[in-house]
Amino acid sequence: MIRPRSALPEPPSRLGPRDLLSEALSGILQRPGRSVLTMLGTVLGVGAFVAVLGLTATATGQIGERFSLTKATTVTVTDLPRTDGVAPGTNPPSDFPADADRRIAAIDGVRAGGVWWPVPGAPTLSSRPDGPDEGTGLSLLAATPGAVAAMEPTLTAGVTLDEFVQDTAQPVALLSEAAAKRLGVSRLDAQPAVFIDRVPYTVVGIYADVQRRPGALLGLIIPAATALERYGNPPAQPEHGAQGLVATRIGAAPVVAAQLPLALRPDTPNAFTVVPPPDPHSLQDTVTSDLTGLFLALAGICLLAGAVGIANTTLVAVLERTQEIGLRRSLGARTGHIAAQFLTESTALGTLGGLIGTGLGVLTVIGVAAAREWTAVLPPATTLPAPLIGTAVGLLAGLYPALRAARTDPLRALRST
Repeated sequence: MIRPRSALPEPPSRLGPRDLLSEALSGILQRPGRSVLTMLGTVLGVGAFVAVLGLTATATGQIGERFSLTKATTVTVTDLPRTDGVAPGTNPPSDFPADADRRIAAIDGVRAGGVWWPVPGAPTLSSRPDGPDEGTGLSLLAATPGAVAAMEPTLTAGVTLDEFVQDTAQPVALLSEAAAKRLGVSRLDAQPAVFIDRVPYTVVGIYADVQRRPGALLGLIIPAATALERYGNPPAQPEHGAQGLVATRIGAAPVVAAQLPLALRPDTPNAFTVVPPPDPHSLQDTVTSDLTGLFLALAGICLLAGAVGIANTTLVAVLERTQEIGLRRSLGARTGHIAAQFLTESTALGTLGGLIGTGLGVLTVIGVAAAREWTAVLPPATTLPAPLIGTAVGLLAGLYPALRAARTDPLRALRST
């Protein structure tokens, strides 16, 4: 009796990495338009991620530079005069001494400093003695020469206020370019005058910009002594009263702020509220965290939209290729092979989107920095791994469609039309 030859075992079904990648790329290239639209969400998300971190790092450097030049060298002093024993409707004298400029300048580390306040009431401003009020939108400020120097105006004509006009309470005015244009003053060789409450004030200078107290860009400045003589004491209100403005050397502001009250009023140093400049490092951290949190949230939304798009497209591809899945299963493909194929397609889409998005994000940072004449900063720790975000998004988005494809019944798939 002849025994039947035992059947040889079938070789195991295998799907190598090269074949797997080839099948995935073939599936992507079969529908290029759909693949491009699918990657769009990932491209936007990763691009926003890279651009946000790059622009935040770039802007942080600019913030530090700005603070080292202005904010870190500015100290303000606020005075709220006591109103006890003062008749209603009148303003008490300011706690700032008459020689505040000299006392402030004596502090080591001070470049310039003085007292200023908005002139009370609503003075009329005109280019003619009998003309209508032309000062709508303009402000009238009283300031000592030290305060004007601390503002650091950029003169385009004339001179600034000096000790002589302060000591003698001269009727002179320093005009901003906006005020000069409004009041028709363009040249100073003829000693033009403007009229404040119909009283002539000789224009001694015109300035185009100030480094401190930007409210002065839309106004006129008259000597503090002149304002005291003609308009009385400053208002007894923190936001409208007399204030000290001090420009310091870099690094000296905290020490100057601690010495100012005692230098101004040794008898009552608690009469003033001194505001030192904010710590630039803490403000940089606050601004950076706020900007980063806001834009990273937007980047997360884009990535979520990209993940949904990849998952939806992969799932549609599974439904459209049901017969292909059944044929592969009938030829020996295992469930793991089917799942790996579709998972590789979604991961490849995410990776391509991550690469393109990273490139666009880098170009955005460089373009913005070049347009604003900044130094572009791209943190390598976040820029180089950025494409992996797209890979992770594609991998996670393809999990469910891949499992759905692996669970497809081959018989039903072959019967479907």
